[in-house]
Amino acid sequence: MNQFIQISDCHIDDNEQSMGVNSHANLAKIVDKIITTQSDALLISGDLTYNGTSQSYKKLKEILAPIKDNIFVITGNHDNLDNLATEFGDCLFDSITLGVWSIININSVQIGKTSGFLTTNTLIKLDKQLHYSNAKYNIITLHHPVVPMNSEWDDALSLKNPQDLFAILDKYHNVRAVLFGHAHESAEFDKNGLKIISCPSTTLQFNNERRIGFNYYTLFDNGCLYYKTQWINP
Repeated sequence: MNQFIQISDCHIDDNEQSMGVNSHANLAKIVDKIITTQSDALLISGDLTYNGTSQSYKKLKEILAPIKDNIFVITGNHDNLDNLATEFGDCLFDSITLGVWSIININSVQIGKTSGFLTTNTLIKLDKQLHYSNAKYNIITLHHPVVPMNSEWDDALSLKNPQDLFAILDKYHNVRAVLFGHAHESAEFDKNGLKIISCPSTTLQFNNERRIGFNYYTLFDNGCLYYKTQWINP
């Protein structure tokens, strides 16, 4: 059995205020909770910063410093890959192994656009990763939602070609979940037994939820996946 935590959309900026809230203080509260929670890894699923500046990534690293677990990050549409790689290069990944599970990262970011798209090369790479994976069970993570959110969220800002993703995932029955952020809300969907899970933001939610939060996952050796959204009052 393994546990990991997913946070998303931290939107750390050079100044404390971004998106109308104190994103620095909110993330610090999340970190205070994370360091008291048993976990094998921390996954940050994009939009680590708001404007992608070098200073904002330095500040993010400072806020995350109390966390001693392995930290893994993927890019979001607000991130600057060069500046992200400078401060978090060791945390960028193609796949993570946790026991008999593997978490595979696919890049859905379109430069200069809010919505996501998976290129042909990205899809071919994913197909090969799943085909040759030694893991018993796989999880896919990306930044953008892959299903309609059925909420206040504008689905036009989600992944533009989810059908191309599912055409690959449907071939591999050991893919148990798809995780993403971007929509700033906690939600779960099911597609023929595949769990599709949205992670809340550490900054603020886009629905009526006033709390901030993260997802806490438990992976069992028999292929079962359990998670719970942990909420914190900002």
